[in-house]
Amino acid sequence: MRRFGTQGRVYPEDNYVIPRTAEVTDFITRVKQGRYIVLFAPRQTGKTTFFQLALEELTAKDLTYFPIQFNFEVYEGCTPSEFYGGLTGDMREKIIEVFQERGQALPETLTDLLETTQLTNQLSLRGFLKALGKVLSELRVVLIIDEFDAIPRDAVKGFLRVLREIYLSGRTRCPHSIGIIGVKDITQLDYDRSISPFNIQDEFRLPPFTLEQVRELLAQYTEEVGQPFTPEVIENIHRQTAGQPFLVNRFAQILTEEMDIPKNETIQMAHFAAAHTQLLGETNANISHLLTNIRRNPRFESILMRIASYENGIRFNPDDEIIGELTTYGVIAKGPDGMCEILNPIYQQRIMQAFKPLLNGLEHEYFPKDTQPGLVDYLTSTSQINMDLLLDNFRDFVARAGFRILLVPNTPKEFVGQHLLYAYLDQCVQLVNGHIYVEVQTGRGRMDLVIFYNARKYIVETKIWEGHRSYQTGKKQLAAYLQLERTVEGYYVVFDHREHPEPRAETETIDGMKIRSYVIPVMQKRPSQNA
Repeated sequence: MRRFGTQGRVYPEDNYVIPRTAEVTDFITRVKQGRYIVLFAPRQTGKTTFFQLALEELTAKDLTYFPIQFNFEVYEGCTPSEFYGGLTGDMREKIIEVFQERGQALPETLTDLLETTQLTNQLSLRGFLKALGKVLSELRVVLIIDEFDAIPRDAVKGFLRVLREIYLSGRTRCPHSIGIIGVKDITQLDYDRSISPFNIQDEFRLPPFTLEQVRELLAQYTEEVGQPFTPEVIENIHRQTAGQPFLVNRFAQILTEEMDIPKNETIQMAHFAAAHTQLLGETNANISHLLTNIRRNPRFESILMRIASYENGIRFNPDDEIIGELTTYGVIAKGPDGMCEILNPIYQQRIMQAFKPLLNGLEHEYFPKDTQPGLVDYLTSTSQINMDLLLDNFRDFVARAGFRILLVPNTPKEFVGQHLLYAYLDQCVQLVNGHIYVEVQTGRGRMDLVIFYNARKYIVETKIWEGHRSYQTGKKQLAAYLQLERTVEGYYVVFDHREHPEPRAETETIDGMKIRSYVIPVMQKRPSQNA
């Protein structure tokens, strides 16, 4: 039986794989046209698997294409001489491998060339590639370089200038086409900020999985095993991951391998919620990369929280160093309206968890002293959560805490309301063994906290006050989302940071949906400072 793959390259005989037919066709077309292609994207987005599968399809149909594949990761930290010395051996090994896979003997002239070649710098590389083109004159060499950004920085410019010279030399050349794969793009590798030596590059983009592709991936499992997913589960997997390949496969891996769901049972939303909780609490390679990257710079927190909390957001500026770094790390992207968006809801929730203090010092004050254990006072007679009471209590807690919320450690005061609400609801959910996750409707500004407990979904939308019109619009947006989620009631919590806030608590029916709204004042100064 095949598996969902999350450890490096995936193989169709061992793993469920999305064929990406349109992208493969596009890539092969560019190779045939002799393009020098670059694909720079965050780690674990399926780059390596895509290039290798595309090359296999290309050579299966036309053996005149001769692929040579390298991985430069091992050269990180090497000197240029060490790099070229290692590349000499790699070049021999990879060329011999291709002939062996094809069941062909090496031409004697090629054997002589490989035995006598010793690369030492870009000039010797240029000479070797010219000679290789003459020896393999009947073939079109395709050079694929993975993890290109690990190339020694002192070797970058010379290496790229050689490739550029070859590209401009004419239609018949060696290599005929090149694919360069990495995280940092060429301009980021141009350390002295001069004009790029590789301005002939053809940029290739590998988009995340679409909803239809996620359906197709999961359908492969269902066809093989017989266990279906409800449509709602598939839609939520796509929405929570935004199609990020690692996260999609990890979700599926948890559901099909780690949760011991009987194979004769349909995978439903209760299973999804449990898998989501596991994903939010685990450490895996993808999340480790995310957390390492967002902690690189103290300025990242305020930028990310502003993107997440304010609908006005931050305009995407590729020339801004902070935005550029967060984009390179795969944390944010440019939204359809030109604004910054956090890449997916799972990343947003892990970012919130990473920046949330372990203790805010107010946990023991969440509930009145006479509250019964286990959240009993906030459960209905039918064992559902009484969200009106729970959020009324949160509003009262913020009022009781007053200026002390400003003392919550490591939390910018403009975001302290969201931090506290998330921490409060997270603790409540843990007390009743429920699940909580974040939904992001626009990639910024509007953040919904979704609680799943006892087969019921509760949706709490939270925003920062940005004016009366925005407040009213938010209700309409929430009503539309509730209809989409087939839920008849929702909760709307807006934090008011103005000097003279207007607290509110109101229940309305909007477009047939019951909405309980709160405007909660957030004190910005100690009382003594207001005097």
